[in-house]
Amino acid sequence: MVTPSSEFKRVWFVTGASRGIGARIVEAALAHGDAVVATARDAASLTGRFGESPALLAVSLDVTNESQAADAARAAIARFGRIDVLVNNAGFGLLGAIEEATADEVRRLYETNVFGLLNVTRAVLPSMRARRSGHVVNISSLGGYQSGPGFGVYCSTKFAVEGLTEGLHAELAPLGIHATVVEPGYFRTDFLDGSSLGISPLEIEDYAESAGRVREAARQISHNQPGDPVRLAQALITLVEAPVPPLRLPLGTDALAVIHSKHAFVEQETAAWQALAASTDFPMR
Repeated sequence: MVTPSSEFKRVWFVTGASRGIGARIVEAALAHGDAVVATARDAASLTGRFGESPALLAVSLDVTNESQAADAARAAIARFGRIDVLVNNAGFGLLGAIEEATADEVRRLYETNVFGLLNVTRAVLPSMRARRSGHVVNISSLGGYQSGPGFGVYCSTKFAVEGLTEGLHAELAPLGIHATVVEPGYFRTDFLDGSSLGISPLEIEDYAESAGRVREAARQISHNQPGDPVRLAQALITLVEAPVPPLRLPLGTDALAVIHSKHAFVEQETAAWQALAASTDFPMR
């Protein structure tokens, strides 16, 4: 069934849409009168949550499968004629010290959080470029701005998302396409429980006071996070309606605090080491 795109102000394409932040974004977009292509590994989980609607297309998508990403983008265009907003939300976490993480754990994390994002972005961008219109929204994290013990490997994937989005922002702006990286703090979802967070089984005693403390803190924080995912979803509606959206959008007071703290640290450290940093140029003639 083809639904005329003129019925909807925007057509969203959301990955990782069956639960958590992704599901809230789908609900907000539908309530706003927009159409949504909602994707997850199991499309039945999407129709079970959101029901049937002419404004909703549920698509099975494993973002690590490049051909599936291309098929999902084609299905979206066939149904609605366009994609206005891509939300790369699919991803999961890994908790443990960097030395504790196995090569397989790291590889699987990158396959979803980085290479999966690239698969979907490459699949969607041709249609946006053809229309000279669109908005790529990549979901990062406060951990994409500042890393820390216990989440170093996970944060490194979000640092990659930050860098990719900065590049996309510069490449797509001349084509009339926006790119924004969203940096949520801790929001009250299932992210810190077993459904979205891998935990390295190896625990090295030497990291008990760093990564080990974070393991315990994660158990305490889970389902007690300060951020409201419903408000986050509404913030994304505001974001995509902005005529000049930002490159970065931190969400949550904790994310704002992390950014301010890191800026202060970088400024102080740069000043302290400025003489050595400046000493490495060829001498001025």
